Amino acid sequence: MRVLWLVKGLGPGGAERLLVAAAGQHSRGEFDISCAYLLPWKQQLVPELEALGVSTTCLDVRDERDLRWAARLRRHLVDHPVDILHAHSPYPAGIARLVVRSLPQRHRPRTMYTLHNTWSSFARPSRMLNGATIGLDAADLSVSELASATLPARIRARTEVLVHGIDLDAVQAQADRTAARTELGLSPDEVVFGTVANLRAQKDYPNLLAAGRRLLDAGEPVRILAVGQGPLEAEIRAEHVRLGLESIVEILGERADAVRVMSACDGFVLASNNEGLPVALMEALALGLPVVATEVGGVPEAIDASNGILIPARDPAALADAIHTLVRDPERRARLGAGARASAARFDIRRTVERLEAVYRSVAPEPVLQ
Repeated sequence: MRVLWLVKGLGPGGAERLLVAAAGQHSRGEFDISCAYLLPWKQQLVPELEALGVSTTCLDVRDERDLRWAARLRRHLVDHPVDILHAHSPYPAGIARLVVRSLPQRHRPRTMYTLHNTWSSFARPSRMLNGATIGLDAADLSVSELASATLPARIRARTEVLVHGIDLDAVQAQADRTAARTELGLSPDEVVFGTVANLRAQKDYPNLLAAGRRLLDAGEPVRILAVGQGPLEAEIRAEHVRLGLESIVEILGERADAVRVMSACDGFVLASNNEGLPVALMEALALGLPVVATEVGGVPEAIDASNGILIPARDPAALADAIHTLVRDPERRARLGAGARASAARFDIRRTVERLEAVYRSVAPEPVLQ
């Protein structure tokens, strides 16, 4: 069965990393997976997908609003027919459905879409286009219950919640606490919290930095390591300098070994104002890190009193207090860390892929099943 994943870019974001995790688990004997992406400057995960047998095609536009990519997608589907086109970005999904409808019947795949974030987080044109065309899909999925709850009622009724997971074994195999702490210049007894979050508005770095300032003012013995890249890097680094956080918060930028960096930490922090179900959060649980996270999107589906502390969004005082609580209570850190590792079993990618392949079989055009 030939499946084409369509995504805006293959940079190191959460949805894209979910694709890599799924690629490693699909049955190659039954499914031929390929991936098309729009933006050539977001290609960091291409080598990983290719190594897992997923061929990639760049539709090569600098901005998704440049609709030349739609014509290139149409040509690709004619030259390389597929049975299912599975979109993972809202705006490309809306355009792709129209592209598919323009094809001759013999070249027309079934379409699917996965919602990776809350519906309200998308730009209004994306919501309108996606909402107007989603009825053309054979199936639609959402990565979390709370993300699904933000959908308009008519779309929510047709959408299945499928929690997308991670390769637990691969994450745990990357953990190397001692070596990572040495490389990062961390002393053995230093308490360190980490975050993996792209430098975008939804990740609310101003909230994290303001909490860091409070911790610094209180003389809290803690370090915060931040891994990520994105369009707000200049502004976030400027705010970091303005607040004088060099001694407590370190912005590491993009790291291919983000999981290894997190394995050096004693806890994980997420300051977002909006989320689906973050991959980095699932990875933190797999590493056995107690979590401090804002109560947004699908986060409460993963975090409860057994593995972390939930706090309101946009509340740096609450964020700083929660980190302070865990810094000062190593026994609670250890207890929540054990709970984190136990709860990670819910996010095993093998369960996700098993269900996803069943959906593919159920919607594939009839000739594929003969």
